[in-house]
Amino acid sequence: MSILDWVVLLASLFGIAGYGIYKSRGATNIDTYLKGDKSTPWYMVGLSIMATQASAITFLSAPGQAYTDGMRFVQYYFGLPIAMVVISVFFLPIYHKLKVYTAYEFLENRFDQKTRVFTSLLFLTQRGLASGLTLYAPSLILSALLGWNIYYTNLFIGGIVILYTVAGGSKAVSYTHLQQMTIIFIGMFLAGYMIVRLLPEDIGFSEAVQMGGKMGKMNIIDLGFDLNNKYTLWSGIIGGFFLALSYFGTDQSQVSRYISSKDLNQSSMGLLMNGLIKVPMQFFILLIGVLLFVFYQFLPAPLFFNSTETTKLENSQYKTEWQQLNNKHAFWNAQKQRSASDLNQGLKSGDEVQVEKAKHNLFIAENATQVLRKQAKTLMRQNDPKAETDDTNYIFLRFVIDYLPHGLIGLLIAVIFAASMQSKSAELNALASCTIIDIYKRSFKKDGSDEHYLKVSKLTTALWGVYAIFVAMFANKLGSLIEAVNVLGSLFYGTILGIFLIAFMFKQIGGGQAFYAAVISEIVVLTLYFFTSISFLWFNLFGSLLVIGIAFVFYLFHWFEPKPKTA
Repeated sequence: MSILDWVVLLASLFGIAGYGIYKSRGATNIDTYLKGDKSTPWYMVGLSIMATQASAITFLSAPGQAYTDGMRFVQYYFGLPIAMVVISVFFLPIYHKLKVYTAYEFLENRFDQKTRVFTSLLFLTQRGLASGLTLYAPSLILSALLGWNIYYTNLFIGGIVILYTVAGGSKAVSYTHLQQMTIIFIGMFLAGYMIVRLLPEDIGFSEAVQMGGKMGKMNIIDLGFDLNNKYTLWSGIIGGFFLALSYFGTDQSQVSRYISSKDLNQSSMGLLMNGLIKVPMQFFILLIGVLLFVFYQFLPAPLFFNSTETTKLENSQYKTEWQQLNNKHAFWNAQKQRSASDLNQGLKSGDEVQVEKAKHNLFIAENATQVLRKQAKTLMRQNDPKAETDDTNYIFLRFVIDYLPHGLIGLLIAVIFAASMQSKSAELNALASCTIIDIYKRSFKKDGSDEHYLKVSKLTTALWGVYAIFVAMFANKLGSLIEAVNVLGSLFYGTILGIFLIAFMFKQIGGGQAFYAAVISEIVVLTLYFFTSISFLWFNLFGSLLVIGIAFVFYLFHWFEPKPKTA
């Protein structure tokens, strides 16, 4: 990185942190600190909701996901707009009416303390681990590509987030999200623009998309119904709906974003804004991966995108074999370039024979490349059994480092940092809120002063930040990070959502029945994950239905709580 890149990066990061601390000054009580001052407008609510979900994993991993697997991952988001409508109609009015700090306060009013605490613990477990992943992801990749020490990178990102989140609380999170999303939108648009600009002169955006489609990367819709297929229209609409309903409706990191708004209408507008923009935003981010795939048909692609692992081979006893693989790869890169040019000419002239022949040659070259990549990964494991052989998360950033001009490199790296910071700050604020309100204040110190709770809230925020850094330091290799974080959520969100659906829809079911049904359901979901090949998106549906079904059986047999409490 050049001096200009460092100036852009540091100015962006410290500017965001400073602005958040400045705008959130004056948080002198727990209500303002954990919920803001109820003045957040709808557009900031919407941006903050998107920012909380769109971690660095989204911008690092999604383009690589599309590069390797096409656009089908976008189906994962198809259930989200429907979930936003349902939350706005059924969830929001209850949260605003009860004036809750956390979503789980409602559960004690409806059920009992143990159900509230159990649900809070499920959230704390899932979100605490996820906060480590959202920090680990950018640190791992930036350290690998830029030669930075991963431990110092973890400390740097985590330290900045802890600083302004502890200082300003919920309001600082909301205000920094606005700045972070602005940087992210600008950075990703420029990245997409630069990919197209660096293509040959006779290939524009539409030609690149058309070529990506011919190569099978514009596989947006899959109508097949297969529980073992991760991304289909049905898993996206059904499983994605339940995941989004649980995440946005019951996860405190999201609930805290919209209960800080001025009123119910502002919260609803913010959620609906997220429902309208989120799918197109993810579509565009994935489309960058498709454009990148087309880009590397015309320009030489690395045999392996993680330069840390390739450097190890270059300096190992296997360097001769590695060089031979690279020579073969260079041959197939040249074949790709010729075939890609033929494909482009065939598309422009409407010559279907030429198009089909070029496609055939491109697929031959691509298959040969994949064989070479497998051989390269075998060499890596022989050289280092702990080598990271999945480079999906490195594809986009490797392009940034290799091809973009200085200044823009700094901005794109700032995008990665900003995305990590925005999701992490919301997570820390939510973890602190849940810990203080649902656990500490409810079970340990019920009559503390407002000043005491404010101090403990700030301390708890800092401690969760340290915990996230600790998890990041010891995180294992996870493959596609955007899948890993969604898998983690799906293991818990179904159970949590089932508890809330019972609370909203089945007034006859009591706390004991809901509690024991949730415990059993969570055990079943974890068992399915570890011992079957069912796609993770379906766990959100299965978990929800299991909680409801088991609780209803308990109710019919009058087990655990024959006379449930009323709401």
